[in-house]
This record gives sequence, C-alpha cells and structure tokens, in this order.
Amino acid sequence: MAKFAIDKIKIEAIYSCVPSQKIKTSEYSLFSNYECLLFEKTTGIKERRVASKDLTCSDLCFKAAESLLTDLKIDREEIDVLIFVSQSPDYFLPATAIILQEKLGLAKNCMAFDINLGCSGYVYGLSVLSSLLKSGLKKGLLLAGDKSTISTSFNDKSTYPLFGDAGSATLLSFDKISEPMFFDLHSDGSGKDAIIIEYGHSRFPYNTFNDEEREYEPGIKRSRNHLALDGMKVFNFALKEVAKSIDECLQFAKNEKESVDFFVLHQANKLINDSVRKKMKLAEDKFPMSIDNFGNTSSASIPLTICTSLKNQIENKELTLLLSGFGVGLSWANVLLKMGPIPVKCIDYD
Repeated sequence: MAKFAIDKIKIEAIYSCVPSQKIKTSEYSLFSNYECLLFEKTTGIKERRVASKDLTCSDLCFKAAESLLTDLKIDREEIDVLIFVSQSPDYFLPATAIILQEKLGLAKNCMAFDINLGCSGYVYGLSVLSSLLKSGLKKGLLLAGDKSTISTSFNDKSTYPLFGDAGSATLLSFDKISEPMFFDLHSDGSGKDAIIIEYGHSRFPYNTFNDEEREYEPGIKRSRNHLALDGMKVFNFALKEVAKSIDECLQFAKNEKESVDFFVLHQANKLINDSVRKKMKLAEDKFPMSIDNFGNTSSASIPLTICTSLKNQIENKELTLLLSGFGVGLSWANVLLKMGPIPVKCIDYD
C-alpha cells in the first residue's frame, strides 16, 4: 500500500488563476428548464470559468506562479524543481514544465517535468515534490490545472456543462520544524474507460474521420476525439473508495476525523461529495465547495477551493486539512497535513 509520511516540508503559499469569462449553467441552450434545475441541484454548478481558444492551462499556471513569486519576493534562483500536473499540456513534446521554467525566469539548474494526472493530480504532485525537497532541495513549485473545456463537445450534455478551466501554483520549501504530511495513494487502471479521451494519441492516432460527431444516446453527441464520461461508474467508484481511503489515511496518521478542520475534496460534483460526507457522518461546513462558481477544474480544484472558500481561515491560522483527489485513471489520493497561516489568492486572467 502506498502509505507514507514526509516531514520537514512547508507549504508557503497557494495562488490560483481562472479565465475571466463566466458561463452560467442557465445559458446552456441544450438544457430544458427542468434539466437545468436538476443539473444545478445534483452537480452544484451554477457557473464555470471558460478559457478562450488561445488561452492554455500553462498560461493560467504561469500567471498564478508569476504573481506568487512577485508578491512574496521569492528569489527565483532558489527554486530547485518545477512540476506541472495536467492532462492538457501545450504540446505533445517538449514537456510544458520546461517551457514554464524559462518563462518564469528560473535557473537552468532547476529540475522541471510534467505529471500526466487529472483529478488526483494535486495530491500526487504534493507527494512527489515533497519527496524531492526532503532529499535536499530548497524550494519547489507545483503547478496544477487543466483546460478541460477544450476536450468536450457542446452537444454532449454529460460533459460540456461540467468542466471549467483553472491553473494553480503552490510554493513548497524544506523546513526543519514542519510536521509530517501523511499520504495515501491509489490507482485502478481497470476503470480507465470511465473517463477517457480514447482517440487522438498514440493508441488511436488523430484523424479527421474521428472528428465526426456521433449520437450515443439522446443528448449525448460527441466525436471520438472528445472526452467520454460514464457518470454512474464514477459515482459508484467514488462512493466505494473515497470515504474508505480517507478513513485509512486518518488511521495511518493516528488521527480522528473530528481533529480535521476541513476536508477539501476534488470538486467532481456536489452529489458525490455530499455522499462521501454523509457516509463519513460529518457536518456540511467541514467540506468547503468551489464547484458552484468554477465547475469541475480537474487537478486545480483542491488549490482553487483553498484559495476561494478557505481564504479567510488559511490566511489567519494553522489548519489541519485532509485533501482528497479522485477520478480519471481511475486514481485517488489523500493527504493529511497542517497548513497556514499562508497567503492565498485567486486571480482572474484578463
């Protein structure tokens, strides 16, 4: 089992960046009034932030990181590693992290690489970056986010109204007095078809024939190059695995759930997160939410929730947080940690 603790690592700041364009669920013309109300009730999504055609996930992460480094007056020579966690890189190659290293003015001896993960990616990224810093490096940047809207068809009611775009930047540093972070990581590739873009890469290379949209059932029309989502499979997976793995993470850390100030879950949809919360028999105010204003923002959803829904708390005192990401892969990951007081900010990309 991938359970481990990493001590002496401090999270110094978290910044997020979202496109300025807002799209309300009520504006989606393929929804009837009833469908719109039902969608908002089950997913919690009232509006999303959607990037323009020429705006990439790396642009959002760059702005978050640039603002963080400037505001905190960080010596860029001290950044030893940059990790970009995303499933919407700029290019097939080179790695987007290396492009961001140059754009941010980081030293050439800065290690930079990508991690191709979605919903669980922020917690996975924290574990990788913390491990590297524990080995003797000074500071590191974790940039996480996605431009999910580029992968969905307007004609697919099961995906198009769900996803928003966002990027984030988290600054970590080696710190001798910081308490351990307790990680619990999982994966199950047998569920790969639950969330997948099947065509357009090495297994099934892109061709124009696969751009043709097909109707799979009423209200679900997409091409083979678009994202396909089996909502019931994802819901059943989350209900089966997430609460159980959170409990296991707490047991590993020898902590009680009552000692956790907030459980910051990946913002998949409200129904999933409410079901996990009820299974754990915890109060609603222990589970902050950002999906209502931003949609499902993939690997950016956890830092975005911290920057928006927990801003007042995290800037003023230390909190015990349980972060839980779950979804595409299938993959799920938890970390119990202490964080704060730290600066956090959510920026609009104008």
